[in-house]
Amino acid sequence: MQPTDTQHPDYFHKVVDCQWACPAHTDVPEYIRLIAQGRFTDAYMVNRHSNVFPGILGRVCDRPCEPACRRGRVEQKPVAICRLKRVAADHREADIAARLPKIPKRKNGKRVACIGAGPASLTVANDLMPLGYEVTIFEQFAEPGGLMRTNIPSFRLPPDVLNEEIQQIVRMGVDLRLNHPVTSLRALLGEGFDAVFVGSGAPKGKDLKLPGRQEAADHIHIGIAWLESVAFGHVDRIGERVLIIGVGNTAMDCCRTSLRLGAKNVKVMARKPRAFFKASAWELEDAEEESVGIVVNRAPKSFVTEQGRLTGMLFDQMEYELDDHGRIVGERVVGEEFFPADDVILAIGQENAFPWIERDLGIEFDRWDVPVVDKVTFQSTRPGVFFGGDAAFGPKNIIWAVEHGHQAAISIHRHCQGESVRDRLPPGVNLQSRKMGVHEWAYANDYAPVERRLVPHVSLKERFKKLNIEVELGFTIEQAAQEAQRCLNCDVQTVFDAKLCIECDACVDICPVDCLTITVNGSEPDLRSRLRAPAKNLSQALFVSTPLKQTGRVMVKDEDLCLHCGLCAERCPTAAWDMQKSFVHWPHAADNAAADAARNPKIA
Repeated sequence: MQPTDTQHPDYFHKVVDCQWACPAHTDVPEYIRLIAQGRFTDAYMVNRHSNVFPGILGRVCDRPCEPACRRGRVEQKPVAICRLKRVAADHREADIAARLPKIPKRKNGKRVACIGAGPASLTVANDLMPLGYEVTIFEQFAEPGGLMRTNIPSFRLPPDVLNEEIQQIVRMGVDLRLNHPVTSLRALLGEGFDAVFVGSGAPKGKDLKLPGRQEAADHIHIGIAWLESVAFGHVDRIGERVLIIGVGNTAMDCCRTSLRLGAKNVKVMARKPRAFFKASAWELEDAEEESVGIVVNRAPKSFVTEQGRLTGMLFDQMEYELDDHGRIVGERVVGEEFFPADDVILAIGQENAFPWIERDLGIEFDRWDVPVVDKVTFQSTRPGVFFGGDAAFGPKNIIWAVEHGHQAAISIHRHCQGESVRDRLPPGVNLQSRKMGVHEWAYANDYAPVERRLVPHVSLKERFKKLNIEVELGFTIEQAAQEAQRCLNCDVQTVFDAKLCIECDACVDICPVDCLTITVNGSEPDLRSRLRAPAKNLSQALFVSTPLKQTGRVMVKDEDLCLHCGLCAERCPTAAWDMQKSFVHWPHAADNAAADAARNPKIA
């Protein structure tokens, strides 16, 4: 194998599995260390730089970081990364205005319109306002937030948390126009904006066209529209027996909301086995804790009515044949079953809807009537019109919408400055040694064998008294300190200098997980089979050094096994191994603007 290029930013970025898995590239280990030190405001600002909404996402993020957490390789449960994010938000200083980007009084003369006041548009405004842009956000509802407000119940995301983090951005000087739906993109383009960003989400819930649908229409609800009506106080009750069709996160919000509006018996109906559910495991756990029934292998067949009123639904009972990989290779109907219901909520998916975009504006749509959007620049086929969040590629989650906003803001800046939207700064990486003495490090490198802390909840007796009682209470400072100890500091990298190695094997001998091997070089499959512990996870790279000067062999490290404990660096007599913190820098619009200014300095 060729020597590993550790100068490439992706190498050390990918080793920090949680940060690699986060769409917004949040520096997770860094903010966890700050929490451990009681520096909650600093931890909040590290979060805010990348994910913009730490208080919101600390409650409702889909947590792609946690399944990737390296702690899950040494014991069953990962670090509670998301809930630690909330700790930083809950315990930070009340006023962080002085630490937010400064907004120039003199604007740059460029005007940007954002459609929809959801997370993607708000992120665009957050990134462009400090550069002197005038940003106008058009929102159809009376309050901003998009799906964060309309589709996430207040018992999961309190309005005061939502309002505060939105206002941090609006107070930058954003022209927020509420109750102002955009009904014609042509008309908006005629208002002289230099760029338009579409962050309108995927606002159309999918329907279920089955026999009885029209007769029972008054008691059949589209999930996202129903949650929206609840959020704005238009709906405050539901029948005692409720069926939820679908098993995504929206379905979980619908079933738990139903219980708070008077339902006594709520069942979530799933067409396939549990392994195929789209809902996050923790969302399913929360629903089942509240006695929601999950019924699998039931395919909706018809709505059943009597004298024009819904009485329930008829379902086909399904059986599935799975292959060795757990994939469905066959299905059959083995019977049918009736479930009584006073109301049915359909949570079977969401779709984009753009009736307000005229089809002769140069914006190409695909066969699913979704705009064609470049996955790097987020620009549509009409220059100057950009899409992000669910409006770009369909329903995902808030953290994806935030990253879309960051990337779209770069493109909008490039476009408005007359530059190519594809001309973007690459990510970078910096390394800083954590050595304080011969055997001392500026981070805790011992293994803490504590179990994952459980987040306290409001009791089942109390939580249903009001719709807006937040169920999760969050960690106390003491609980957060214990949970922070579980982080393995994956961003403090084992960095090797082949020139200093004397091939004494001390590092190999002391490694507790056998991730180091000094051996003759070979092809990757060959090397992987000859290591002290065979490297079977092909998704994570091997580190391979340059030839060592004593024998010409190479130092090989399996990044999948390494715990970043630092014992190799402590034991090495020549300091060939060092522990260095990796700072992965993922450029935002401000970085591109700074680079432009450096290339083209103004002459007074």
